[in-house]
Amino acid sequence: MKDLRALTRRDFLKLSGFGLLGMMMPRLPLQALDDTFSNISGRVASPVLWTYDRPSSGGERVKMYWRDLILPITGVTVNEEEPEAYNRVWYKVGEGAFAYSGSVQPVRTLLNKPTLGIPSTGRLAEVTVPYTDAFTRPDPQAEVGYRIYYETVHWVMSAAKSPADGQVWYEILDDKWDVYYYVPGAHLRLIPDSELTTLSPDIPDDKKRIEVHLDDQYLVAYEYETPVFMTRVATGAMLRVGTYYTPRGLFATYHKRATRHMAAGDITASGFDLPGVPWVMYFTESGISLHGTYWHNDFGHPRSHGCINLTPQAAKWLFRWTAPHVPPRDEFTYKSPGTPLLIQD
Repeated sequence: MKDLRALTRRDFLKLSGFGLLGMMMPRLPLQALDDTFSNISGRVASPVLWTYDRPSSGGERVKMYWRDLILPITGVTVNEEEPEAYNRVWYKVGEGAFAYSGSVQPVRTLLNKPTLGIPSTGRLAEVTVPYTDAFTRPDPQAEVGYRIYYETVHWVMSAAKSPADGQVWYEILDDKWDVYYYVPGAHLRLIPDSELTTLSPDIPDDKKRIEVHLDDQYLVAYEYETPVFMTRVATGAMLRVGTYYTPRGLFATYHKRATRHMAAGDITASGFDLPGVPWVMYFTESGISLHGTYWHNDFGHPRSHGCINLTPQAAKWLFRWTAPHVPPRDEFTYKSPGTPLLIQD
């Protein structure tokens, strides 16, 4: 068993052969292969998380943690006791304890220098801390509207120094309800236009395509007939109040937006209320899409309401690569035909 500090790139590719398709550590930045876990932690993404004395749910329980508690990630290993498991990745958290990776969101705490110069069209920004609260006014004593999480994306509409604490706060748009909340500016990174340009612009749109394989829960992007990108996904699943299918067939990514507040149903059952869902690519009029996911880290197994869940990094890559292109200051683009998307067993 080896931790990430001793893991070489050759080892990484070897471990990826366990069926993890090049993303052995969901959402853990690849540059972490070359550092010593500096500033990398894990946010508990499930209601309750147990750690164990070995990387297996068959081990002895060590400690229980609640949602949003932050754990130190000090290593990574695989569960050798269940070779057929779809996700064998476990994180070492501290000394002598291991947590299942599917319930832990790897995060960093990166503080930014906020600016007051926000254009009237707004700027896209991503959260760079494990989580931050969005308040009804720029005051840490104000009412909290939502908690927003690492790698979620939001429209910053203005900035101002708060009379309450003298710090720069950003006003963000809740696009579901058309209301505004305020977040400490240091917790959001304004996304430069260079990160929103089209990838592979020299490849004609009709020579790009995506395939999603439901049985094995992975996605492949092709340029001509050459695969250029592959990642694990999580698609429609049987949940407590119903079964949600990801539709099979040929579709296209005709409607794209960098962020969307997605909400439906009763959240005490199988409903959801998810602000800032990043890098959304709709392919049906009913709202089924490819998008980034921050509320779980459990890819390779069905668990969505029908959408195709991706890591935020994978979703961002596809968002930039697919047609139609979304200009940096536009809230969305709705244009046919988009990039072909074949969903099959």
